[in-house]
Amino acid sequence: MLQLIALVPLLPLIGFLINGIGNKNIPKSLVGVIGSGVMLLSFIISLGVFFELRSSDITTHTFTFFDWINVGNFNLSFSFLVDPLSSLMLLVVTGVGFLIHVYSVGYMHHDEGFAKFFAYLNLFVFFMLILVLGANYAIMFIGWEGVGLCSYLLIGFWYKNQSYNNAAKKAFIMNRIGDLGFLIGLFLIFNTFGSISYNDVFTGAAKFTSGDPILTTIALLLFIGAMGKSAQLPLYTWLPDAMAGPTPVSALIHAATMVTAGIYMIARSSIIYVLAPVAMDIVAIVGMLTAVWAALIALTQTDIKKVLAYSTVSQLGYMFVALGVGSFTGAVFHLMTHAFFKALLFLGAGSVIHAMSGEQDMRSMGGLKKKLPITFLTILIGTLAIAGVPPFAGFFSKDEILAATYSHSIPMFIVMSLTSVLTAFYMFRMMFLTFYGTFRGTHEQAHHLHESPKNMTIPLIVLAVFSTISGFVGMPEIFSETHSLNTFLQPSFLFTSQRFSLEHASHTLEYSIIGGSIVAVLLVYFFARKKYATNVYLLPTEESEMSFLQRISYRKFYIDEFYETIITKPLHKLSSFLYKVIDKAGIDGIVNGLGKITMNGSKNLRTIQTGYTGFYIFAMVAGIIIIMMLNFILS
Repeated sequence: MLQLIALVPLLPLIGFLINGIGNKNIPKSLVGVIGSGVMLLSFIISLGVFFELRSSDITTHTFTFFDWINVGNFNLSFSFLVDPLSSLMLLVVTGVGFLIHVYSVGYMHHDEGFAKFFAYLNLFVFFMLILVLGANYAIMFIGWEGVGLCSYLLIGFWYKNQSYNNAAKKAFIMNRIGDLGFLIGLFLIFNTFGSISYNDVFTGAAKFTSGDPILTTIALLLFIGAMGKSAQLPLYTWLPDAMAGPTPVSALIHAATMVTAGIYMIARSSIIYVLAPVAMDIVAIVGMLTAVWAALIALTQTDIKKVLAYSTVSQLGYMFVALGVGSFTGAVFHLMTHAFFKALLFLGAGSVIHAMSGEQDMRSMGGLKKKLPITFLTILIGTLAIAGVPPFAGFFSKDEILAATYSHSIPMFIVMSLTSVLTAFYMFRMMFLTFYGTFRGTHEQAHHLHESPKNMTIPLIVLAVFSTISGFVGMPEIFSETHSLNTFLQPSFLFTSQRFSLEHASHTLEYSIIGGSIVAVLLVYFFARKKYATNVYLLPTEESEMSFLQRISYRKFYIDEFYETIITKPLHKLSSFLYKVIDKAGIDGIVNGLGKITMNGSKNLRTIQTGYTGFYIFAMVAGIIIIMMLNFILS
């Protein structure tokens, strides 16, 4: 299977070309088969690669396809790196991506851009696979920019709505800010190591002393790129707005592909970060602030997709905290489990929206439990997983991150524990507002309530199964002596383990974290149930009915307004000034003015040509006199 590795990204690219070129001539049924089929084939090959690596003594393979760039001392080949980390990412991207494609067949069936949508999805996955498989930073950057482009196309897919176009532009521009940092980081990497190949860079970095300013600068520049792509403070506001795209797009961006790119990049560059402790601390602090910030915003959102969007931002913060404290396996573990339960939650939300005829406001829902039994059960499993309820997947990955955080910083551990409680609260709030109580929508919506078709519910069921069992690959020592995921990923962090070791949590700490988590989740569950499970309490319908704290949370701490005031409006005014004064009045004024002077001057000079011989004799004599006078004066 390893020899077929090139087909993993190539198959989605073929799907993109077929559906993209023939989008107006291929039947919808065939479009869905092609789009989903290439993903299934990629997943099967990825699965074969995964098992071949597990059973082989050689766990790292580099496949060079051709020499790409040879300029002076810069030699770069187009190569793929297949190791445990990339193979795990392949499974997540192709596996979850395939389920999202199948779901999209039902969700987007009536859309006029059906074929174009699948072409964009396939292209998105292609670039993500290129990002994951690249054996050097240049190929990673190709995939990095590619997923940014595809996010723009998919977020603004319903381009007839101007607000959706604005959301797409926002995502594109904010990502460019981060990408600039990443690009400068690549230049500094080449300047430092003479190469941007992973093997050369990591081998060279391992020879540096800890705290070297060059490595710290490189780590911070790469982190700026990760902040944009993985939506961390202050570059996070594009991600909630990305909800403008169809729900399968939200699931793909938020769960398995784009936002995980920053996590993957830092995990892949782990040796650079462990030798730059200042950068590690900054990664952890930014992750912590992002996690709690987004969780506080999610507490009051009324749009079901917005709740999940801010949840994603918060969970990404968890992963960055794990990276910042040195738990690289913990970050990848949570990335994997999050891909399952967050894809499940988004697709489940899409099923609810589908049943509600496009309605996304939870204030108009309620009582959907009996009408949508499969959707309810699967979303419940996703909620339990993200809330950290044992034995669901999120419980084990969060437990590992919290244990690592405790060993690093007790204040940070306290903040992350409180964030975990907030996560459980807003997720149970979403569950109760959506599925419990009595229906609060219109009579027309109530009349059309129905469970989604099988091509939408089957992916939900599969994701629910993995949201339940995937956590068992990373069980703590108190339950199992073998951490299967850590053992599998160890070769990918070989350079890192030689220079850095994470302190293992004691059994007492593990029991305390698990016990405290269970008690906290139970308390939050009963509190949220009492407050939101019936119509005794309804969300405020107007901002004027909210308390001060509710209002600032509901308005997302006015960050968008803040950016609008200090960045967007000044830039608009500056551009308007430059256009009207510098460009139009200045540059255009000079160019056009010279033309007008020439035209007006020629008109006046033309009047001299009278055609009378007497006037010409007079002018000649006058000219001779003037010349003689000038000659007399100057001599």
